[in-house]
Amino acid sequence: MSEKSIRTSLYAVKVTNGQERTVALMLADKAKVEGSPIQAILAPAELRGYIIIEAQTPHIVDELIRGMRHTRERVQGTISPDEVDHYIETKPVVEGLEEGTLVEVIAGPFKGMQARVVRVESSKEEVTIEILEAAFTLPITVHADYVRELKGVEE
Repeated sequence: MSEKSIRTSLYAVKVTNGQERTVALMLADKAKVEGSPIQAILAPAELRGYIIIEAQTPHIVDELIRGMRHTRERVQGTISPDEVDHYIETKPVVEGLEEGTLVEVIAGPFKGMQARVVRVESSKEEVTIEILEAAFTLPITVHADYVRELKGVEE
């Protein structure tokens, strides 16, 4: 049987809130060890309390989640691929960041500090920031993954 002839469906599994990523990683390890024919496991951050598993039949999913911590049950029926597409789309890291935007540094030596974006280098996915809490302004260039935009902050 060739790879193209395999028909799969998407199944939702209820999990403990906040444990979606952990459960997805544990299930992936279990599937690998047992050789289960699982095609993909998706744990989107926006989808609380559920993970999505791609497999040929619901019985494969039931067998995989049996006895696994933090899993509740498989939701009856299947999920349309259209419902999952918006979780899979990748967005550029620098999207939404522009000069003057207030950000929080979430990684590196300046973690936890607030800063203002001075320049955005889209091609390299880098931003130049000035730490607001510093005694003097020193522009620092970091990868855009190192900062997140602060919501609800008045400029």
